Amino acid sequence: MKVVVCVKQIPDPNTTGQLEPSTHFLKRDGVEAVMDPGDESGVEAGLQLVEKHGGDVTVVSMGPERGLDAVRKALAMGAGKGVLISDDALRGSDALTTAKVLAAAIKKDGFDLVITATESTDGYTGIVPQAIAELLDVPAVTFAKSVEYDGATLKVQRQTEAGYDVVEAQLPAVVSVTAGANEPRYPSLKGIMGAKSKPMDRLTAADLGIGDAGGATAGQTITAVEPAPERAAGEIVKDEGEAAKRIAEFLVEKKVI
Repeated sequence: MKVVVCVKQIPDPNTTGQLEPSTHFLKRDGVEAVMDPGDESGVEAGLQLVEKHGGDVTVVSMGPERGLDAVRKALAMGAGKGVLISDDALRGSDALTTAKVLAAAIKKDGFDLVITATESTDGYTGIVPQAIAELLDVPAVTFAKSVEYDGATLKVQRQTEAGYDVVEAQLPAVVSVTAGANEPRYPSLKGIMGAKSKPMDRLTAADLGIGDAGGATAGQTITAVEPAPERAAGEIVKDEGEAAKRIAEFLVEKKVI
């Protein structure tokens, strides 16, 4: 089984995000960065599948040069090969452009299964996995809380608000896993040292046959960023015999009831 896992290096979500004044892009240089926590679950899911069924895991990432750290962490966890697409022309790309680039890189090497997180912690668009599946012309199974394969059929427990659905699909396919799908392993010292000798492909947009994919053709332009308005003070209702009536009136005013 050839498993490809998409990973991303993001500003540490435990710190306060900052925007670059001139571009309004998320500031990435000079800030603490980590592999997106959701991607760690994706790498773990891929490793568990190949340990059980044989095969290999390739990790693919698009981002600036320091995104190599996320790829190396996945290699230290046990993945066999890394791919980093880093190109200034891709800076500021929207979700669709990102999906096009990742799909092109995945298609270049071939795959049986693509695993992603449900969404990135620094973007929260939640559409890249489905877009990749559409571009690769394969089924998309989303919000997986568990992923199993019996040698013929992929079986996924798809998380919902009411519990989970059991979804089956044939390979090739794209699966997005939730952050709580498993307990990601820690890279061992041996794994960290061994990651340095594992194969690593460095690609640009041109290498993938993609022209001016980012920047002006990314489909969106950030013209301004303003602070969210502060929440207005609430109304405190003291119960002096008429509290229930006032609460009901308030809910009617807000069209809740």
